[in-house]
Amino acid sequence: MSNPQVETVTTGADKAKLAGAVLLLVAALVAFYLLSKQGALVQWGALIVLLLAAAGSFFTSESGKSLIAYGQDSMREVRKVVWPTRKEAMQMTGYVFAFVVVMALFLWLTDKTLEWVLYDLILGWRR
Repeated sequence: MSNPQVETVTTGADKAKLAGAVLLLVAALVAFYLLSKQGALVQWGALIVLLLAAAGSFFTSESGKSLIAYGQDSMREVRKVVWPTRKEAMQMTGYVFAFVVVMALFLWLTDKTLEWVLYDLILGWRR
């Protein structure tokens, strides 16, 4: 299996877009708190507009474009999944519950056996 080298090229414009997105995000938070006396409509409007501008700036950068591509690839892979039928899902759930019950009984039996061996046989403590 080869180990391909991953190269990331970041241009100055891309860095500026990311810095602008961060500044717009900070401006959105600052505006939200500074405009609290102007009324809820102005306060929330400024927050939403500045957040949308920050998202727009981020999604036009290379990082944003690669995030969008990752999301599209993920959705494409999810469509390829063969989901179990209801009957198969119920059977597997039943198997899991049965296994849990068997393991619980096994662990309880092991605990009680060790308790009996240690406290009653070895130490001689009677309850």
